[in-house]
Amino acid sequence: MASQDWVDKDFYAILGVSKDATDADIKKAYRKLARKHHPDTNPGDTAAEQKFKDIAEANTVLSDPEERQQYDAIRAMGSGARFQSGGPGAGGAGYDDVFADLFGGGRGGGFGGGGRSSGFGGGGQVPPDFADLFGGGFGGGFQQAPRKGADRTANTSISFGGSIKGTVVNLREPSGEIIEVRIPAGIKDGQSVRVRGKGQAGPAGNGDLLVKVSVKPHSFFSREENNIRVHVPVSFAEAALGGQIEVPTITGDTVKLKVPAGSNSGRTLRLKGRGVETKKATGDLLVTLDVVVPQNLSSAAKDAVKAFAEATADADPRAGLAAKAAL
Repeated sequence: MASQDWVDKDFYAILGVSKDATDADIKKAYRKLARKHHPDTNPGDTAAEQKFKDIAEANTVLSDPEERQQYDAIRAMGSGARFQSGGPGAGGAGYDDVFADLFGGGRGGGFGGGGRSSGFGGGGQVPPDFADLFGGGFGGGFQQAPRKGADRTANTSISFGGSIKGTVVNLREPSGEIIEVRIPAGIKDGQSVRVRGKGQAGPAGNGDLLVKVSVKPHSFFSREENNIRVHVPVSFAEAALGGQIEVPTITGDTVKLKVPAGSNSGRTLRLKGRGVETKKATGDLLVTLDVVVPQNLSSAAKDAVKAFAEATADADPRAGLAAKAAL
């Protein structure tokens, strides 16, 4: 992830580490500061929210060896260089054996070339080298360094389960070569995975392949950042009197949940740590209760409902509604 204001931002100072800090030092500092300034820990605190964003940006750059090297070089030279970022790295496990023509828009996805030299659309831009930063050299004696090839882009779609657990997608080149793309667990819809060395060829090596991932929706689970939301039907008796229900989770098991007495339809209960798990955080499971009204009542059930209505006749759920509606 590159930023055009790297010169003005001291990522080491933001994380509170020295310039020779190890990867472990950076990871430790990031986790400590992220917990302290996370928006969930500081609701409504805009300063903490901005601090959290700065910490995340600093960690993204310094935890990537290549971007850290670029950052250190640019800061040392004092240049106002401009960069564009690519997608996040890859990882994960499992297989969705999807094959696609990279240029043909097949089953799994498609490629487009990119960068400075390609005639195809949508590619990434290779960062400039130091010859670019100083207009081609010092007094004509500086030789331009070899450039890597331009990045290419591709698109693919995976199942909701694949996005949660991680998966592998296989993309086919027009030449017949298969490129294995490892999708990390917890990837979000619209994020990209970088495959090193699978871009266009260049004097200093190949560029990279950026694969944008589209996640298919699920019929029961829906994702909100790292939280998972589900709608669970409950009976009127369970909502009124309270009770215990079982709720399916994204891990395939079920978890028991206590429904408080007097719960209205639409009430949301939170189960900590039952959401999407990523390397940096784990979300929660948000259970929204939908009170179900029975459609076909027996005579005994109708009598029971009538008795309940008579017993609660003094309770008006619409009291004060007219006042709220006044213009």
